[in-house]
Amino acid sequence: MAFDGAWKIDRNENYDKFMEKMGINVVKRKLAAHDNLKLIITQEGNKFTVKESSTFRNIEIVFELGVTFNYSLADGTELTGNWNLEGNKLVGKFQRVDNGKELNTVREIIGDEMVQTYVYEGVEAKRIFKKN
Repeated sequence: MAFDGAWKIDRNENYDKFMEKMGINVVKRKLAAHDNLKLIITQEGNKFTVKESSTFRNIEIVFELGVTFNYSLADGTELTGNWNLEGNKLVGKFQRVDNGKELNTVREIIGDEMVQTYVYEGVEAKRIFKKN
C-alpha cells in the first residue's frame, strides 16, 4: 500500500505554533521540533501497524480503520479516536481526553513524500517525511 515503508522526518511547517496551541511548553516544543522522528508503516487490509522512533520514545501503534482506540502523544496528551481511509488519504479524527477538543490529522503521499497535516483549534501544521 502507498503508506507502507520507512519514513524519516524531513521538515516541519508551523509546528511550533501548533504545539503552542496544544499547550506544550516552550522547552518541549524546541525539543520536539528536532525529534528525529522515524515511522515504519505496514498495512494488512484494514489493519495498520506504525512503529514510531524518536529522540523521546519508541512505540508501536496497531489500529484498524474505523475502530476507536486510545493514543498518547509524546508529551503525554491522551487522545481517543480513529483513522479512516478517504480516497488516498489516511484521515484521523481524535479527541483530547483532558478537554474534549478535536485534533484532526491527515496523512497523504504527495510525490515521494508523506505529508502529515494536523489541525487543532484552527491552527494547522505539517510534518513532511521522506522515504528512508
